[in-house]
Amino acid sequence: MSGVKSLAKDTAIYGLSSIIGRFLNWCLVPLYTIMFPADEYGLVTYMYSIVALLLVILTYGMETGFFRFANHDRYKDPLEVYSTSLVSLGVSSSLFLAAVCAFVHPLSHALKCGDHYSYVLFMGATVALDAFTAIPFSYLRLAHRPMRFATLRIINIGVNIGLNLFFILLCPWLWRHAPATVSWFYDPAYGIGYIFLTNFIASLLNLLLLLPELRGFRWRFNTRLWKEMIWYSFPLLVLGVAGIMNQTIDKILLPGLVSDKSTAMMQLGIYGANYKIAIVMVMFIQAFRFAYEPFIFAQSKERGEDRMQSYRDAMKWFVIFSMVIFLGVMFYLDILRYFISPRYFSGLKVVPVIMLAEFFFGVFFNLSLWYKLTDRTHWGMWFSLLGLGVTVVLNVVLVPRMGYMGCAWAALGCYTVMMVTSYLVGRVKYPIGYQTGRLTMYFLTAMALYALSLLMATHHQWLDMGVRTLLLAGYVAVVLKVEKMNISRLLPINMLLNRIKPRKI
Repeated sequence: MSGVKSLAKDTAIYGLSSIIGRFLNWCLVPLYTIMFPADEYGLVTYMYSIVALLLVILTYGMETGFFRFANHDRYKDPLEVYSTSLVSLGVSSSLFLAAVCAFVHPLSHALKCGDHYSYVLFMGATVALDAFTAIPFSYLRLAHRPMRFATLRIINIGVNIGLNLFFILLCPWLWRHAPATVSWFYDPAYGIGYIFLTNFIASLLNLLLLLPELRGFRWRFNTRLWKEMIWYSFPLLVLGVAGIMNQTIDKILLPGLVSDKSTAMMQLGIYGANYKIAIVMVMFIQAFRFAYEPFIFAQSKERGEDRMQSYRDAMKWFVIFSMVIFLGVMFYLDILRYFISPRYFSGLKVVPVIMLAEFFFGVFFNLSLWYKLTDRTHWGMWFSLLGLGVTVVLNVVLVPRMGYMGCAWAALGCYTVMMVTSYLVGRVKYPIGYQTGRLTMYFLTAMALYALSLLMATHHQWLDMGVRTLLLAGYVAVVLKVEKMNISRLLPINMLLNRIKPRKI
């Protein structure tokens, strides 16, 4: 149980940085939706979908490979694994950036940016920097230094937020009232280009802040180790590409699939803005992931039933907290919807579907430990490719008929198939003995309470939220009763009270 407590503490700190950072980024959504029309915000959504895919390709599974080989019995020096990983990603990121610079003109038109070549250059440089710094951030996770990890993340996001406010709010105001103060560097016609510029500056700052993690050891490249890491990580690359395409392919395909092409970018903008409301579930999954990967590889060295019980407990609490988050967002959506402009409210119907889809993805991530621990990562590749096939087929079938709502249902179908197949295969290949009955009970209870809240709706906002608050409290009461525990043990602040000691590696 101590392993799960350590996982919970790390998750709490990673989660704090993730929640703060994502929340601050979330706060940019109303800024973007108010300042830019839906078609321009659609281009931003489209570009970042491409960027997410490129980032997975350029890290090619080396983060998980780094954790695996840094804990491998055959390689006693984790710093050698770290150095080899850095050199690999440094070379590949540099080659990628050089290719973007060389082919910026055709790339700009292919990415629907027209003659805005700087959009592509800034985003290419941002992707290259983020891919390289992924390994120093992984090093901090391996060393159990979540506080430094969290601090760097928050600084980065704070700079990004500040520059967005500067370029999108302050500069236009100064342009109108004191143009001489900004005319030497600010162009009001550049518009959404400043979103890409601020991301580049924030990523460059990331690299500078991580310089201490790039010094103090001997840089070396172990060819044999690198080949083993690539062999281990390649299925994870395919898994990652398929996985990120499952998350972004709908936004990439939507403009070409909608029946009314004149509204394609507008629909994408509405879908992308409402997708952001479901970001709370994504935040929790990301925070959990940051702590979970080091945790499972460390636990793999343990023996006996305690290790399996730790895996079961991790899944159980993931499901419980995810359902609390789902109910919290859906019960208070009448308030949360104002994070986007009312012009985008027509897309609110995608929120519950996307949140359930992200939850199923989180369960799939939990289930993925069996093939990572047994070095059979090719199974993850097949699951993700299966999910990608489901995503593409459902998008092609549903989007022309349902518009962006078809994208949401396709995402839910994809992650449902991936979750179920991973569970069924895992039961045979690496049985862990999850409490499926109890997990299903927690899920169905949450769904029943959500359905009940819809049936009891009176359309009086405050009365409805009062009833929903009681329903949410009822769900927590069910969990406490079944788990026979006090509510104070569920509070994240209690996870932070224990001191976390960095591990020397």
